[in-house]
Amino acid sequence: MPRPPLAREKVLDAFEAILIEEGERAATLEATAKAAGVSKGGLLYHFGSKDELEAGLVERLDRLTTLDLERMTAADEGPVAYYVRTSVMEDDALDRVLIAATRLAQGGSIPAADMLRDTRRRWAETIRPHVRDSASLDLVMLVSDGLYFNNSLDVHGPERLVPRSDELAELIALVLKATA
Repeated sequence: MPRPPLAREKVLDAFEAILIEEGERAATLEATAKAAGVSKGGLLYHFGSKDELEAGLVERLDRLTTLDLERMTAADEGPVAYYVRTSVMEDDALDRVLIAATRLAQGGSIPAADMLRDTRRRWAETIRPHVRDSASLDLVMLVSDGLYFNNSLDVHGPERLVPRSDELAELIALVLKATA
């Protein structure tokens, strides 16, 4: 798949950053163009409307999810361990686009909400053959959700809401034992 033009990606990066930092209402075409360092006309060359800009972000989520699923399937540790381990946010491209798409969905974007549901469904379908039943799949998905949510709350204070290294390895071992 050919790489999109650099200016287009720069605009999407700016839109994503505004969504994450300031929310959906602040992510106007004008604010996005300014943050991307392009004219509004330059933005409109790549994205003719805010709906097209949102569609570009949804496409980015789809593309990055596909790459994540490929890594998950190929992971030596297996899909379940991979999924739980990578549920601790690392501020990578997939984390950022997930947060941005969530902001869009919270603002009423049906395409973003649909893509988030589809992303979760695709992860679940990849994990399903590696767990014994639907309750085990629910356990994996909900542990992942909890790690992701707590990571967003973790201010790196003394209480440490998200397990790290050895603690995370112990949690993964426990999930694998409970779901195999």
